[in-house]
Amino acid sequence: MASKNSLLLLLLLPLLLLSTAAAAASSRTAELDALMELKAALDPSGRALASWARGGDPCGRGDYFEGVSCDARGRVATISLQGRGLRGTVPPAVAMLPGLTGLYLHYNKLGGEIPRELGGLPELAELYLGVNNLSGSIPVELGRLGSLQVLQLGYNQLSGSIPTQLGQLKKLTVLALQSNQLTGAIPASLGDLPALTRLDLSSNHLFGSIPSKLAEIPQLATLDLRNNTLSGTVPSGLKKLYGGFRYENNSELCGAQFDSLRACPNDGNDDGKMPHKPESTSIKPQNTPQSTNLNRNCDNGGCSKPSTLSSGAVLVGTVIIVAGVAACCLSVFSWRRRQKQKVGSSIEHLEGRFSLDQSKETHQRSASSLINVEYSSGWDTSSEGSQHGARLSSEGSPSVRFNLEEVECATQYFSDVNLLGKSSFAATYKGIMRDGSVVAIKSINKSSCKSEEADFLRGLRMLTSLWHDNLVGLRGFCRSRARGECFLVYEFMGNGSLSRYLDVKASDAGAMILDWATRVSIIKGIAKGIDYLHSSKPNKPSLVHQSISADKVLVDHLFVPHLSGAGLHKLLADDVVFSTLKDSAAMGYLAPEYTTTGRFTDKSDVYAFGVVVFQVLTGRRTVAQLRLGAESGRLDDLVDPRLGGRFSRPEAAKLTGIALLCTSEAPGQRPAMAAVLQQLGTSQ
Repeated sequence: MASKNSLLLLLLLPLLLLSTAAAAASSRTAELDALMELKAALDPSGRALASWARGGDPCGRGDYFEGVSCDARGRVATISLQGRGLRGTVPPAVAMLPGLTGLYLHYNKLGGEIPRELGGLPELAELYLGVNNLSGSIPVELGRLGSLQVLQLGYNQLSGSIPTQLGQLKKLTVLALQSNQLTGAIPASLGDLPALTRLDLSSNHLFGSIPSKLAEIPQLATLDLRNNTLSGTVPSGLKKLYGGFRYENNSELCGAQFDSLRACPNDGNDDGKMPHKPESTSIKPQNTPQSTNLNRNCDNGGCSKPSTLSSGAVLVGTVIIVAGVAACCLSVFSWRRRQKQKVGSSIEHLEGRFSLDQSKETHQRSASSLINVEYSSGWDTSSEGSQHGARLSSEGSPSVRFNLEEVECATQYFSDVNLLGKSSFAATYKGIMRDGSVVAIKSINKSSCKSEEADFLRGLRMLTSLWHDNLVGLRGFCRSRARGECFLVYEFMGNGSLSRYLDVKASDAGAMILDWATRVSIIKGIAKGIDYLHSSKPNKPSLVHQSISADKVLVDHLFVPHLSGAGLHKLLADDVVFSTLKDSAAMGYLAPEYTTTGRFTDKSDVYAFGVVVFQVLTGRRTVAQLRLGAESGRLDDLVDPRLGGRFSRPEAAKLTGIALLCTSEAPGQRPAMAAVLQQLGTSQ
């Protein structure tokens, strides 16, 4: 009998191996078909994804399928195509890749809607579709992605409401939906996300109150609700987030415990709740199927002893065991053959390169350079070897210590495509961090920094103490001794510098002429930022900017001005600082007394501010002869003619007078910035 079973097993084994191989081949064919559909949809021109060819192997060696990586089982695991200039759409075929854990399509020009089929990817952990032109609503099917940890859909044109089903994503750590056209109330179900650390809903059209459940999220560190139309009482529990809670430009919010908010009529009730209909459309957790009752011989609570196994059962068990061994062998063989990583540049490029020379820290490498990148919540710069996140700024600055891999991945390894500008000592790149936020990363050569470590750290501590709505916020810092570079990570300002709106010709394609109200708002914002720098606070000493100019005034997507470069001279070597003064002097920003004293004071900044005011009023860069025209009082000759006379004459006269005072030859005749704010009718 045993010999017959053995003979039968030998006959069945080849068939079983062939069946396993056929199933694997079928799976590979299905994934190849899916990838080719993705190529056709994402890149209709076929230029960006030319390496994706029908005859190639996505998991094999060679240069096929750039941006695709596979797991140990030979399945497509990640697709990293960020910043490739893709102009197509995201097709439903992506759901035909069941092993997909990461989809990175951000920073492209993709249009169309987000396919609801994405909800059928059981292992998807990170979904990056931000900074595109996607439209339509957020599919409710995304609520089925039980493994999802990061959902980044910011900077698109998405509309409709936020699906309540997103509250089912129990592993979600980052939810970024900023800068869309979303409407409706903030779903209270988002308060059911226990792992959530960052929630960004800023710059949408959300209304209603802030759900009190958001204050109960245990891991929440950042909640950004700016630039919406929210109303009602702010839950007092959000006070624990300090600077991580942003709520500006929601005029109907109230709460006595929060700066710049009015007290509520009934401050005793601050739960922030609003009536809403039951969430009948939310996805309910599916009941776990009960395990099959294998004790078929049980009767009335008692079970008989298992009977002796039949020869047929032995044969079936033997076949299963052999099949398992064969499958394992095939899996190992496949893993050895198909390991690869082709995300931008090879993973070997990162091998052994740990940022900041943290000899005691290790950074996990994975199939995708964007996966499993660890974030700290801050960095105590007084302790070089600090392993713990300690907040640097009492103002609530979210500055953190980034590692080199994050900086490289954010900028696509400092690609020229992301280069924003260069100077004699630094280069600035646009980047996208793991949490989906868009940043500007300034790379400074070590030789341009202060040589003494203690001086450099004191300067860095100064930078991290600065936090104001009209300063470009410092997100973090990274240093690599191996590269000999320092990196400052700033908030990204989508509308560039103020200088790009000067000397603009109306006939230029895409030219934008700032209206009068925007110009006045920009002047007031710049004044607020400078006054903040000059003021002294318990945890922030007064600071002179030294290099204020139109190039240093950056405007965000709402044309709010942010002064850049504040405190940067505290990090740079003296000769580098002096070299930057040539441009300031050439453009007329340098106060005349500097040539005799060689010193900067707060009145030096006031002089440069006056020059910028003239530039904003006239719409021109060169203002050397404008002071004479301003003194004559001929406003029609002074104010930018491209406005076509559409400006307030009393306001223009007042701003001209302020600019004249600020650019007085004698420093003592210039007003302090606090006095300028009073004349402008505004305050901090």
